[in-house]
Amino acid sequence: MWRGRVGALLRVWGFWPTGIPRRRLLSCDAASQAGSNSPRCWNCGGPWGPGREDRFFCPQCRALQAPDPTRDYFSLMDCNRSFRVDTAKLQHRYQQLQRLVHPDFFSQRSQTEKDFSEKHSTLVNDAYKTLLAPLSRGLYLLKLHGMEIPERTDYEMDRQFLMEIMEINEKLAEAESEAAMKEIESIVKAKQKEFTDNVSSAFEQDDFEEAKEILTKMRYFSNIEEKIKLKKIPL
Repeated sequence: MWRGRVGALLRVWGFWPTGIPRRRLLSCDAASQAGSNSPRCWNCGGPWGPGREDRFFCPQCRALQAPDPTRDYFSLMDCNRSFRVDTAKLQHRYQQLQRLVHPDFFSQRSQTEKDFSEKHSTLVNDAYKTLLAPLSRGLYLLKLHGMEIPERTDYEMDRQFLMEIMEINEKLAEAESEAAMKEIESIVKAKQKEFTDNVSSAFEQDDFEEAKEILTKMRYFSNIEEKIKLKKIPL
């Protein structure tokens, strides 16, 4: 009681003992503003936000919320923001999230939750497919670092590499036997494995320019992979 009165008097007189931190009090308006800035549940109006552990449901009424626009694919799929991804863990997380937000589980819920579940499910699918494949994962990671390789735009590649691509395409066009196709597939698979290892090292060293160049080469070989698949389809 006595210490409280002394403290009050010291505050009134404008003095405060050195070494003792003052507590800054929010005004009523400031406190109200701080509270109003926090996200609210669309259903019950309770506080909800990306900072909470459960980013899908309101902690009060358990209504499904809209997807968090600030959350990237790595965070959504519970992966480190790295080129190296545990694909088994990624698949487990994908299945876990689909059991949580798939539209089939919201058929008896409100229209708002049905719409949100559709958005969540699409987002989860996109995140899973993007992070599963090395090329799309690398391009996405590069984008998060502020760099992109424009679609259908040739990146400055060395002449030797372009000649290699031309030769493989010519072999593919001329391939008539299963053995010839397998040979081309083997070459492409080995090159993609080499590029994947190299781009992983580039990202680990934060060498994004090197990663960009390797990913561009991977895109060329990815196009060849698609051509091989198409040629395998019987007419």
